Amino acid sequence: MKAIITVDDDALITQVLKFQLTKHFDSSDMIIESVNEPEATIALIDDIRSYGVETVLIIVDYQMPKLNGAQLIRQIISKYPEIKYIMLSGQANDIIVNELKEEGLINAFLHKPWDEKEMIRIVEQQIK
Repeated sequence: MKAIITVDDDALITQVLKFQLTKHFDSSDMIIESVNEPEATIALIDDIRSYGVETVLIIVDYQMPKLNGAQLIRQIISKYPEIKYIMLSGQANDIIVNELKEEGLINAFLHKPWDEKEMIRIVEQQIK
């Protein structure tokens, strides 16, 4: 069993992502989890891992209070380097996105608002 986790301080964003991803992926193979407090992400990964579920992808917002998406990814990578990341933002500029890609922190980027078909295509590429 595998998992995709969405992380955004806006609950509406995580609900929409979860709905769109759940429509596309078979629940017998992929679970979709959401986090609205970025600080809780590692605890969620640890928890689902204890049930034998491997987190394969995290879709994370860039601009969040307390901890931005890049800071969160840096924390997670130190413990789980195999997870892939898609950054989601309406505020990150191209310079920030390119820096994150060059650092190997993100595998892809989506602008808010995103196109559902494009988001699914990018997710599919990352989890192959």
